[in-house]
Amino acid sequence: MFRPNDTQQITFYDSFLSLPQHIQRLIEKSWAKDFSDVIFPAIHEDRFAVLYSAVGSRPNTPVNVLIGSMLLKEYFGLTEEELLMSIYCDVQYQYALHLTQEEKPPVSDRSWSRFRERLLNYEKATGIDLMKAEMESLARILADHMQLKGNVKRMDSLMVASRCKRMSRLEIIYTVNANAVRLLDRLGLLDYVPKNCVHYLDEEDHNNVIYRCRGDEAESRLERTIHEAVDMKQALETAELTGCEEYELLSRVLREQTDESEDGIHTPKDKGEIRSDSLQNPSDPDATFRRKAGEEYKGYVGNVVETVNDDGLGIVTTMDFEQNIHSDSQFLKDYLEQREESAQPETLITDGAYGGTENVRLAEESGVELVTTALTGKDPDEVMGEFQLSEDGSRVLRCPMGHEPEKSSYHPKTGMCRAKFTRSCCENCPYRNKCRAKEQKKSFVINVSAKTVDRANNLKKLSTPRYRHLAHIRNGIECRPSLLRRRLDADNIPVLGYLPSKCFFMVKTGASNLIAFFSYRRRQREKCAIFA
Repeated sequence: MFRPNDTQQITFYDSFLSLPQHIQRLIEKSWAKDFSDVIFPAIHEDRFAVLYSAVGSRPNTPVNVLIGSMLLKEYFGLTEEELLMSIYCDVQYQYALHLTQEEKPPVSDRSWSRFRERLLNYEKATGIDLMKAEMESLARILADHMQLKGNVKRMDSLMVASRCKRMSRLEIIYTVNANAVRLLDRLGLLDYVPKNCVHYLDEEDHNNVIYRCRGDEAESRLERTIHEAVDMKQALETAELTGCEEYELLSRVLREQTDESEDGIHTPKDKGEIRSDSLQNPSDPDATFRRKAGEEYKGYVGNVVETVNDDGLGIVTTMDFEQNIHSDSQFLKDYLEQREESAQPETLITDGAYGGTENVRLAEESGVELVTTALTGKDPDEVMGEFQLSEDGSRVLRCPMGHEPEKSSYHPKTGMCRAKFTRSCCENCPYRNKCRAKEQKKSFVINVSAKTVDRANNLKKLSTPRYRHLAHIRNGIECRPSLLRRRLDADNIPVLGYLPSKCFFMVKTGASNLIAFFSYRRRQREKCAIFA
């Protein structure tokens, strides 16, 4: 049964008051004071009431204690055993979590795992991520305390590695087969296992098939393992186990890794035909594969939006987490779609991967000024931005000198417009070389696209003092992925699967906000001490 844990005030019988005065002063000058006064009371307990029974039962572990301690765990890089020990033995943790009145803190070694399980089950059932909502709510409160304006934001993403082992095609199919055989063995249904698949129960079989495999044997072993996967799929169907995870993975791996003929014969697909969202490891079915900047990644991708001031001080007020095939451009579309219609206009600073003609248009419609820096690809001359195109970008209306083309055609596949101008228009034009007009017998031809025009105009804007300042502010967002990886160990999330990993990422992002907030409060206290 859900029971709120009202913010406690220190009473006459509080154990904190029995501490020596100098220890009390030290605690009140530490992070514990800021956490106790600002963060702990701001945790929205009622948000999590839906996780608990509405009828009479044993009261829940206080939600604000669970959320607050999870943030401190990530902030200090603790294990759950170390966190439990700190809560029981460290007065700073007790003070921060308002537990100094308790004879025994209301948490155990299973409290956090049970709470996460409730969160995941609720999200599976409803699609609502309560942890994300809470971290964003806390972030807005911290931003208010730090007096951050809400109309300048910056966005960036980071790859988040899955803990699952990297596997070859052969090992993926082998592991799926072995899991299916072991399932039948556990259920006492060994008679359903085909004779050619009994070898999966041998402890040395994995090494014999995967590691003791010469290069010239790899293809034949892959084909044999695929045939065994087909046999195991039929065995599970015969045993009426089509609803189990092992059957789903067998079906998935055959669908992704093989081509099926009309006769039902499965043959391996070419490597180039295998999609990036194919199964990477049966232990983490949600992980996907992506190449970015010459690197290979297996897992997920996080996206953060910081509310920032002119000095570059920022708090992550919006966060997201998806499979790593989710592009930066799509993250921006998602952000704009979730933005409320009544929200105030804002300036959003990103790198070039978030840009594009469509995204600029969507941003304008949502009241967002999209400023993209570090544009990828070759830069066009700024004069290309002075071409006038139709609203749909399919026809050139005028060139930078104001001339109308004799003819304009459009190629949908490339998005390019081909405009033909008379010789008198281009022969002595000062922009002839800059717009790369191609001379023909009776005319000049120019190829231009809406993307080229938008990119040239963006480059022109970035050369102004205001946009140079905004580009300088954007550089600060690069610290956030570094902080999440280096200090908060985002690439070493101790769970597998999309939803469990997402829950940890949200808390880690919230902990990164604690770092910024505590640093801000420390500087404020130092300023007060100087002028005191």
